[in-house]
Amino acid sequence: MEFDVVIVGAGPAGLSTACRLMQLAQEKDQELMVCVVEKGSEVGAHILSGAVFEPRAMDELFPDWQSMGAPLTTQVKEDHIYYLRSEEKATKLPNAMTPKTMHNKGNYIVSMGNVTRWLAEQAESLGVEVFPGFAAAEVIYNDDGSVGGVLTGDMGIGHNGEHKDGYMPGMELRAKYTVFAEGCRGHLGKELIAKFELDKGKSPQHYAIGFKEIWDIDPSKHQEGLVVHSAGWPLTEASGGSYLYHAENNQVFVGLIVDLNYSNTHLSPFDEFQRMKHHPVFKQYLEGGKRVSYGARAIAKGGYNSLPKMTLPGAILVGCDAGTLNFAKIKGNHTAMKSGMLAAETLIHALGAEEAGGKDLVDYTQRFENSWVYDELFRSRNFGAALHKFGTFGGGAYNTLEQNIFNGNMFLNLSDDDKDHEQLKQAKDCQKIDYPKYDGVLSFDKLSSVFLSNTNHEEDQPCHLKLNDNAVPITVNLPLYDEPAQRYCPAGVYEIIDNDQGEKALQINAQNCVHCKTCDIKDPTQNIQWVVPEGAGGPNYPNM
Repeated sequence: MEFDVVIVGAGPAGLSTACRLMQLAQEKDQELMVCVVEKGSEVGAHILSGAVFEPRAMDELFPDWQSMGAPLTTQVKEDHIYYLRSEEKATKLPNAMTPKTMHNKGNYIVSMGNVTRWLAEQAESLGVEVFPGFAAAEVIYNDDGSVGGVLTGDMGIGHNGEHKDGYMPGMELRAKYTVFAEGCRGHLGKELIAKFELDKGKSPQHYAIGFKEIWDIDPSKHQEGLVVHSAGWPLTEASGGSYLYHAENNQVFVGLIVDLNYSNTHLSPFDEFQRMKHHPVFKQYLEGGKRVSYGARAIAKGGYNSLPKMTLPGAILVGCDAGTLNFAKIKGNHTAMKSGMLAAETLIHALGAEEAGGKDLVDYTQRFENSWVYDELFRSRNFGAALHKFGTFGGGAYNTLEQNIFNGNMFLNLSDDDKDHEQLKQAKDCQKIDYPKYDGVLSFDKLSSVFLSNTNHEEDQPCHLKLNDNAVPITVNLPLYDEPAQRYCPAGVYEIIDNDQGEKALQINAQNCVHCKTCDIKDPTQNIQWVVPEGAGGPNYPNM
């Protein structure tokens, strides 16, 4: 199948690219064939975000979004920011003592899953073809080395590689230009960045793992529009922070973000999240409520210093595939949308050329650097590095000074050039962490949590978690690091078991995978490669 533009990923970046491209085509009376492929079973099925949404990009894309019925209805009314001093104590910080990037006046508490579903409706009404349930598995390269589209994954292949009944080969989706909007650590984006050396001379990308649960709470405790953020406990051995957002219908969104540069191999991000909910700041709202959804996803948080070159022959990287999230705001949806809109403005001009296709659209870089998203990321360039260098308290003080007094520019450039996976220390150099047992009321085990994510994969298919060397988990990771995959995975995918020969072995429960990509990021030997499973596999988040 041939298109003018193929977009990989129906998230905010990909769908904004599609919508803006078709708007511009209509203005120019230009006919375009545009398709969006999405690996989730439906648009929104794999979308997980906090989310407090800044509507700046939406205002530009659809100025009448309110009358059009966009699912942005809960406006932020109040910000509470805490420093958690211990498992019982907390200090509420006045707004003047926190970075202004954390203030949310004019923003909305939203389900980004529902926002992307709405964006997909707008894209289809503009003439875009949206194909959910199809995973882009490979990049198609033209004879000259430029990107020529993508190949979707085969369906109906058994774990042994043989074709099953109902086998369906993948489709070649060829395009003059391809936009990669896979989200954080997209496996094709990762391939392209390495192949074309797009990150040469840049700081390495940095990541966090973000957890989210949705709770139905006691209506008497619900304060629609309240946003709660905190730093400190339980993250005594990692940086990051927690949140609780009071959405509509007596629901709250609660979560924890754990930076993946932590050093203690015994740390379990999942268990840090579970015990966090017992702190009085969160317990006061959750007690007596019911947990109704769970999910986890990696976050690209390197920001300005880690932005790769976003163009290459025949393709553009947008959104979190390129790392456009603004970690100073803990927001990436508005920046992802804007990066996609800028890609659309670049593409409409390129497609009008006599010989369209296969070119490196370097003018996108100029558009990006002239935009508000670039300015925003530049002013936040030191935020993450300050936290890593000076710690939660010192880094927070630095960031408050830089953001509130110097408006994001103290004429310093702090860099963090250490890769996250290289920070992990050997088990002999780390103190074990004694996590409390789950009580089944506020804290829960991994398997019951994964159940709430509606995760499902066809079990008889090749494992999508590839090991470069099958021996490494047992010969290297287990003796040196006590195999950290057992703990950093939020879904119980990796287990050390005794096999039939009485030897230790790594068992991969790939059917549990929620597609967070943490294993691809944090494995100390970089031995795990996450690739797409069959289309429609993975979580099915209803409204995350």
